[in-house]
Amino acid sequence: MPTYPTAPTKSSTRTDQIVIPGLVNTHHHMYQTLTRALVQDNELFGWLQGLYPIWANLTPEMVRVSTQTAMAELLLSGCTTSSDHLYIYPNGRHGKVSLDDSIEGAQQIGMRFHAARGSMSVGQSKGGLPPDRVVEDEAAILKDTQRLIERWHNPGRFAMQRIVVAPCSPFSVSRELMRDSALLAREHKVSLHTHLAENDNDIAYTREKFGCTPAEYAESLGWVGAGRVVRALREARRAGHRVVCENRHRGRALPCSNMRLASGIAPVRAMRDAGVSVGLGVDGAASNDAGHMLGEARMAMLLQRVAYGAEKGPSSMSAREALEIATLGGAKVLNRDDIGALAPGMAADIVTIPLNEVGLAGALHDPLAALLFCHVPRVQHSIVNGKVVVRDGRLTTVDLPLLVERHNALARQLVEAARTTH
Repeated sequence: MPTYPTAPTKSSTRTDQIVIPGLVNTHHHMYQTLTRALVQDNELFGWLQGLYPIWANLTPEMVRVSTQTAMAELLLSGCTTSSDHLYIYPNGRHGKVSLDDSIEGAQQIGMRFHAARGSMSVGQSKGGLPPDRVVEDEAAILKDTQRLIERWHNPGRFAMQRIVVAPCSPFSVSRELMRDSALLAREHKVSLHTHLAENDNDIAYTREKFGCTPAEYAESLGWVGAGRVVRALREARRAGHRVVCENRHRGRALPCSNMRLASGIAPVRAMRDAGVSVGLGVDGAASNDAGHMLGEARMAMLLQRVAYGAEKGPSSMSAREALEIATLGGAKVLNRDDIGALAPGMAADIVTIPLNEVGLAGALHDPLAALLFCHVPRVQHSIVNGKVVVRDGRLTTVDLPLLVERHNALARQLVEAARTTH
């Protein structure tokens, strides 16, 4: 665990800001900022079935604008690097959605970006969950994924863009696509990403269709080796917890989304104790309805104290460990050794947070802990790869009021299109 500053001594010099590494968001669905606060009282499968018909009308502009809206929210909450899992690619009268739309939006706003080329290929007619009109041909998926890797992926240190191979889930892609995706990722030396063991229905689906648990299914298709991740997933399965998994002994915690969909509490304490690298994710903007990374870190800390209350109580997770998960933990999950810490040789991803906020009053004896125990609405400054993207609490790369105005217009258009279709 990295060493973070302890409470200041009497001789410490007080300043009005605290400096931390940029936070790392390891899982998001940015297009979902267009459909927040919809399908409010359903678990995962019912939630998805309610939203698939709306998402089927996504346009390239909607993807580009929603990416920037989600990234603006993240940047203002201390996040400088984000992964995003775009798995729905409608081909409508306004053009075909492409991951390029999201990447180009990210380039303009200036966030370090891991763009996951998601996919769905098994529709309802073949026993899958999504409607047939939102799935793709598997050969086309693999071809487009390879194109994106060749065009956009940068494997070097300090890379601003990387591509991730990311079939959506066992209930929306075939066994063959899961296997071929793993082979493609290994061939091009890029990361893999999917959803596994999200809730009881997901686990039951995998057992019924494939005769095994989600962990065993992933292992059989070359996604993870026997060992730590499989054990962690088995523990999560027993408790009905939601886990988003990447290969190489890594997992992600999505606390607010898990609560929103009543999916459970990820066993972060047990996963870390088993040697699994755990990162933090805000998850979908329509299953979390927020993208505040400091807020997510706070919730992760508090939920572990609830989950392990009888065993360890409040010592289950400290503020500094929660911050480590949101920084270095996320960096490890994304297979990066150049972000997540303030140190020589690391990327210039730096966030400053004002300490004169009313929500921090009375907590300045330990300002770092205050960031996790208290509430901070926005950062003061944010630097990504040496470039100032937030200055004095305002984005420098996009006009936020105009972006929000256009985003809201597109959100109305998206919902109206679904009503017209039906």
